[in-house]
Amino acid sequence: MSSTFGGLNTARTALWASQRGLDVTGQNIANVNTDGYSRQRVELRAMGGTAVPAIHSVSSPVGNGVDASQVHRIRDVFLERRGQTETARTAHLTEVSSALKSVEAALREPGDTGLQSMLADVWAGFSSVSSAPTEAGARREVLERLDTLAAGMRTTRNTLDGQWVQTRDDLVTLAGDVNATTASIADLNTQIRQATLAGLPTNELSDRRDLLVMDLAGKMGATSVAAADGMVDVIVAGTTLVAGSSALGLRVAGVDDPDTVGTGDDPRLVTAPGGTTLAVGGTAGGQLTVLTDTLPRYRQALDELARDLVQDLNAVHAGGVDSAGVSHDGGWDLAGNKGQVLLDDGSGLATFAIANVNAGNITLRITEPGELAAAALGKDELGGKVSADGRNADAFFQLSLTKGGVDADYRQLVVSLGVESAVAARDLQVQTVISTQVDAARESVSGVNLDEEMTNMLSFQHAYSAAARMVTAIDEALDTLINRTGVVGR
Repeated sequence: MSSTFGGLNTARTALWASQRGLDVTGQNIANVNTDGYSRQRVELRAMGGTAVPAIHSVSSPVGNGVDASQVHRIRDVFLERRGQTETARTAHLTEVSSALKSVEAALREPGDTGLQSMLADVWAGFSSVSSAPTEAGARREVLERLDTLAAGMRTTRNTLDGQWVQTRDDLVTLAGDVNATTASIADLNTQIRQATLAGLPTNELSDRRDLLVMDLAGKMGATSVAAADGMVDVIVAGTTLVAGSSALGLRVAGVDDPDTVGTGDDPRLVTAPGGTTLAVGGTAGGQLTVLTDTLPRYRQALDELARDLVQDLNAVHAGGVDSAGVSHDGGWDLAGNKGQVLLDDGSGLATFAIANVNAGNITLRITEPGELAAAALGKDELGGKVSADGRNADAFFQLSLTKGGVDADYRQLVVSLGVESAVAARDLQVQTVISTQVDAARESVSGVNLDEEMTNMLSFQHAYSAAARMVTAIDEALDTLINRTGVVGR
């Protein structure tokens, strides 16, 4: 025969389950704005009666109530992995797009301070000299404009160099942050394992760990894989950074000077210890793309532009072959002397290698207006008289009209940069929409919905009231059985 007081135990479990549900609902509501928090749910499970009845028992037990000992996080593993992937891609595109915008800002195009405007001023200055070759003002003006153009190139190159150095410093800082994050994940793995073995709840610890993994996904393109005892392994490009309670460190290797990029020791992230190069994604992958491809390409294009400019102007001024392979005889200055080197690499040497010229050292050598070789004929060809023609100055101007000349190459550079930046911005915009949709899907599963929590709260409240009423009913029945049995008729 089953215990008369069994119903009280059933009611007790009902009260406990309702109270447990209200506690979990309150926890969800309290953390509705907590970053990385996953809503929790009480797993209610019916407790059946014993499968082996007691000796001489003649009743069939209905059950022993409800079990509410398990509280689970609501997560979708597929959406979590998708979120890690999309977060990494968004971070990568953000870094590349930002770098291209910085290159655009360095070139300052279109605008009055851009190199295109400076080139136009130089050609206009030579045109003025060709019309008035003996005017000192026109000569001085064109030299000042040449000096401004050289200074503009140096400024642009220095800006790109500074951007490269800053990006590498940011990568070093990011590597330090990654090492701290992986150490925290390994520590949380240890805590979760100990709590799991002890039968203690680990939901909040798991939320903190998943938030750190998502942070690593944005920084490096990391993904997580479930391991034993509630732990996770963190993997980047096939290399396990966190395995259980141990973490592998990272460091930045490679050159720290933009001039040495491409020599076989480019910047990269390697494991420490081990020195294995990682093909990382996320922000780190974007920074490495900027360091090894984006900035070096535009620095090289700017350097080639500076070399072509020096070669072309010197060929017209002092004689020689320009960058297009056209031969020039050179010109004569006001004193009837043969034109000398107009631009050089800043060394001031009588002879210099054109290969040593770049946008960071291009320098105007001539400072006196009379030394500008604007004439096409010298004293010897004019019977000892100084030529006043400006045909050589006009030859300078004709360089601006040359197909494949400096002007055309620079315009092509600006157009290519604009197209690449626009494509990167568009890709980032599309990726941001995708990432937002994935985050919304994740939030719809694991996020806290106040309307749902209010409904759960009312449900558990009514269940608690019903369980309490059941206790009262059983109490009344027991009172009748104990205190009134046998007294009827007295």
